[in-house]
Amino acid sequence: MKTYILLIATFLTLTGCAYDNFEPPKSTFEGRLVYKGEPLLMQSANVAVGNNSDFPVFLELWQKAYNNRSSIRIPIKQDGTFSSLLFDGEYKLIVPNGQGPFLWKRTASNTPDSLNVTVQGSQKLDIEVMPYYMLRNPKMSLSGRKVSGSVSLEKVITDATNGKAVERVSLYVNRTQFVDAGNSLNKADLAGADIKDIANVSLTTADLPALVPAQAYVYARIGLKISGVEDMIYTPVQKIDL
Repeated sequence: MKTYILLIATFLTLTGCAYDNFEPPKSTFEGRLVYKGEPLLMQSANVAVGNNSDFPVFLELWQKAYNNRSSIRIPIKQDGTFSSLLFDGEYKLIVPNGQGPFLWKRTASNTPDSLNVTVQGSQKLDIEVMPYYMLRNPKMSLSGRKVSGSVSLEKVITDATNGKAVERVSLYVNRTQFVDAGNSLNKADLAGADIKDIANVSLTTADLPALVPAQAYVYARIGLKISGVEDMIYTPVQKIDL
């Protein structure tokens, strides 16, 4: 019996060594999701606990050589960048249906088109997409304990088939730089139907709650929710001194 147990222990040790000697992926694949070279700003990957409705936009990579049935998902960070460690090889990149506040190119059969990516050592790649809207000239200010923000909405996709209306514009405030629909301590919403001029949209929050522990600043940014599109697009994060 002792011999049998010893053989099992030896096998497990050798198996563990084999796993320990397995080479992890070492090539960094990174880049940005852009429109005319300008990064699209997204939902943070640091989603608040308990909020299951807002998750970051992601890309999918499929490694060709192994004919994998599962993809590698790469989340887009709130500054529009992405990064992943991969094995060298040939990949197919797609943006899945329903991902992002933008249009991704389609095939003749109306499925997401793919982009061939060769990873051989570390590589950077900007991925061009067509957003429904861009947010321009964001400004933030503080009056007492209220945060105000203004922004100009640029409608990029204007044709009758693909164009979308504005559902709402929201101003989010948080203690940290992770600030968006899933991470905020205060916010203000303006319905699309109440916007008189998309080139001049203004919002003001209610008074900020007491910050515990106390801090002398907050972070804010404005997000746009597009009708029929789950993911929002955002302005850059701005620090506001209290």
